[in-house]
Amino acid sequence: MSLNLPSQPSPLLPVQWCVFDGNGLYLQHDTLPATPPANHTGSRYIGHNATANLFATELLGAPPADWQLLSLRQALLTLPADYTAMLARAAQLRRFDHSHRYCGACAAPLLANSNDHGKHCPSCGELYYPRLSPAMMVLIYRDNEVLLARSPHFAPGMYSALAGFVEAGESVEECVHREAFEEVGVRVRNLRYMRSQSWPFPHSLMLAFTAEYDSGDITPQPGEIEDAAWFPVDQLPLTPPPRSIAHFLLQDYLAGR
Repeated sequence: MSLNLPSQPSPLLPVQWCVFDGNGLYLQHDTLPATPPANHTGSRYIGHNATANLFATELLGAPPADWQLLSLRQALLTLPADYTAMLARAAQLRRFDHSHRYCGACAAPLLANSNDHGKHCPSCGELYYPRLSPAMMVLIYRDNEVLLARSPHFAPGMYSALAGFVEAGESVEECVHREAFEEVGVRVRNLRYMRSQSWPFPHSLMLAFTAEYDSGDITPQPGEIEDAAWFPVDQLPLTPPPRSIAHFLLQDYLAGR
């Protein structure tokens, strides 16, 4: 496993620090620092992978001269793959702390739970836990082709599998069918679950599927899908980079054909 969640750090592993500053975090020589800065706040233990225990904190003041500030996305692409889950967890817990300082029911200040990462309201008893937003991704195939689409916010020329958030009261499978029809106007069948990934933009739990094309002509959803098309598997366009679940989904499908 690349993410282990014991209550205490492993005594057999060294320590590394995820030091946040605004919308970015710091690396030191393309890795996480081994010690925190002199001035920092809000330290917490995140967990460990096979390499190190990870702690997270917020920088106060100026960083050391040899530290580099990167966006979270850049850091995910720079660090080894087995850091992805730990960085996602650190970023999501940080976001929860920032967005849950006061009770949404009575506006009283929240207190941290003693036995987990949740919070509680001492005034009305309301409980809060780090938010997870389930979202599906589906790679639709037919014969020797896959259906890929691009959203307006994608990098130029990049296409990916379809994705969308699960609605209240909806199963993930129902979401796959709904999003495929809403986004590109096609019906699918033979859903197959492939893998999942925690993705901290902002707090998604991605659930990836493949599905066989059933019927319909591609009709991109206005405002959501800029373009969509069938691509031969040996002539794919630019697709999402490694570490993303879209990349893994494509690789899994191609390897299993």
